[in-house]
Amino acid sequence: MGRALSKTGISPNTISVLSVLASAFVPLFLCWYSDNANVWLLVGAAAFIQLRLLFNMLDGLVAIEGGKKSALGDLYNDVPDRIADVLIIVGLGLAVSQVWALNLAWLCAAGAVFTAYVRFVGASLLGEHRYLGPQAKQHRMFLCTFSLLLTAAAQLLNLQFDLRLIILSALWIMAVGIVITSYRRLAWIVRGLKAKD
Repeated sequence: MGRALSKTGISPNTISVLSVLASAFVPLFLCWYSDNANVWLLVGAAAFIQLRLLFNMLDGLVAIEGGKKSALGDLYNDVPDRIADVLIIVGLGLAVSQVWALNLAWLCAAGAVFTAYVRFVGASLLGEHRYLGPQAKQHRMFLCTFSLLLTAAAQLLNLQFDLRLIILSALWIMAVGIVITSYRRLAWIVRGLKAKD
C-alpha cells in the first residue's frame, strides 16, 4: 500500500494530517455513545483509532519508499500525533460520561504529550529517540481499542455490570503506565548524560 500511495500525488505530510482527521471521529462517536449507548459507535471509534495508526505507518512508508521526504517532514510526523493522542484519549472520558472520568482522561492525554516531550528531550541531548513503554503510543492505542471493543462485546452479550468500568479501568492503567513510562525515559536520559560526563 505504501508503494502504491507513493506513486500518487499525495504527500506524507498530507497523510499525517489525515491521521488527525481520523482521530477526530473518535470523541465524536464516543460522545454520541454516551447519549444513546449504540454499540456500533464503540466499534466505529475503535476502527478510527486503527485508521489513525494506519496513516501513521503510511506517512513514513510514502516518505521513504517514495522519496518524498521534506524539510517539514519531522514536524508533520510528530505534531499531528500529539493532537490525535489527545482527541482519542479524551474521547474515552466522553464515553463514560462522568466529570471525574473526563478529568482522568485529560490527565492521561497530558501525560501522553509529556512522554513524547521527554522522548524529544532525550533525542536532543543524546541524539537518539527511545520509545520506551509500557505506555508508548502503540501501547496506548492498543489499550484504547481493546477497551472499546471489550465494552462493545460486553454490551452485545448483555453482561450485567456497569460497562463504564471497562473504559475506566483502561484509563487508570494508562495513567499508571504513563507515570512508569515517563520515569523510565527520564532515567534513560540521566544514565546517558552521566555516561557522557
